Amino acid sequence: MPAPPTRSIGRRIAVGLAWLLAILLLPGLLAGRIFIAQPFKMPSGSMMPTLLVGDYFFVSKSAYGYTRYTLPLAPPVFSGRIWAAEPQRGDLVVFRLPSDDSIDYVKRVVGLPGDRVQMIGGALHLNGVAVKHERIEDFVYDEDGRTTRAKRWRETLPNGVSYETLDLQEKGFLDDTPVYTVPAGHYFMLGDNRDNSTDSRVLSTVGHVPADHLIGRVTMIFYSIDESSKLRYDRMGLYVQ
Repeated sequence: MPAPPTRSIGRRIAVGLAWLLAILLLPGLLAGRIFIAQPFKMPSGSMMPTLLVGDYFFVSKSAYGYTRYTLPLAPPVFSGRIWAAEPQRGDLVVFRLPSDDSIDYVKRVVGLPGDRVQMIGGALHLNGVAVKHERIEDFVYDEDGRTTRAKRWRETLPNGVSYETLDLQEKGFLDDTPVYTVPAGHYFMLGDNRDNSTDSRVLSTVGHVPADHLIGRVTMIFYSIDESSKLRYDRMGLYVQ
């Protein structure tokens, strides 16, 4: 027997209300993504141990103000930065790659305009002074199905911001560099996984990042899944620095 007319009408009403709710919420969700927070996924191990492959995290779009790169598709509707705020040393930021502004990168700000940045023996130096660099317990992680250990360090910048870095190999390719002087209106970025990060040390790819390429500051991991598709519950809701 056909379904009673009242049931069919009720179903249509429910579907209609669902569509109405979606239409009403969509502008708010889009506005929130553009002006408040945007989700990103960590695709590589360049920020280990802070961010792992498979971490999904929010980026605060209002942290440094707004540029064309904070908008979808980066339309050239204005230049410079509106309501600008300066990033601080140690901030974890997402930015558009200077050599290809269609690509998003996530790295850590270590050098401000006017700073002199250099790596000596794998240790970060700012303005001729070695940054505090303490060895802590090894970082243990799974890579391609096998357990791997990496030397782990706690680095503390002059402003007191502290975070962990990894050292995968002795005398890595970028462990010793020339002195980089950060130009006005630019920032120097490093990955926390120092031997597995293409960052400002590679001038041809990243180099000094212009202020208007900054999209926002990383705030919180909201979802995380490992290479075997297993959820990492201990990382969900984790605020990162």
